[in-house]
Amino acid sequence: MTTGLERLNTATTEDATQALTRCCGSRRWVEAMLAVRPFRDAEHLYAEAATAWEHTGPEDWKEAFTHHPRIGDVSKLREKYASTAQWSSQEQQGVAAADERVLEALAQGNRDYEARYGFIFLVCATGKSAAEMLALLQGRMNNTSDAELRIAAAEHAKITRIRLEKLLAS
Repeated sequence: MTTGLERLNTATTEDATQALTRCCGSRRWVEAMLAVRPFRDAEHLYAEAATAWEHTGPEDWKEAFTHHPRIGDVSKLREKYASTAQWSSQEQQGVAAADERVLEALAQGNRDYEARYGFIFLVCATGKSAAEMLALLQGRMNNTSDAELRIAAAEHAKITRIRLEKLLAS
């Protein structure tokens, strides 16, 4: 039986690009990951992913952010983000059972956040309830733009790691 790592290592460049883009939407990050293939093992993959992310910058981060749906925007998960919809849906499971008021507050918070910072609110949603995500969103609204961009980039790195784990498990 072929493992996820073996499939990634032996995939065509096109297929590997597609698989890695599902994990992180930064073209620069994907190119860096392709350049170091094949990966010896999962830990090597994760270490290279972290290093590649560390060598990206704000424009790369913002590009990667565009590959994520807004927290709680389930309809967009299905439409625009078909390639990552299942993963995003699993990551945002805490939203499924949310109270309507919390969902509305998340939607408004997302709009306010995006208007303030110019990019979507990113949080590693795995294991968090909608109320927890809302509290995080509200708590981050007072950050400077630079600080918030760095926080979002760090959250994205966590999401990428989880998605790489899912890629290897698939």
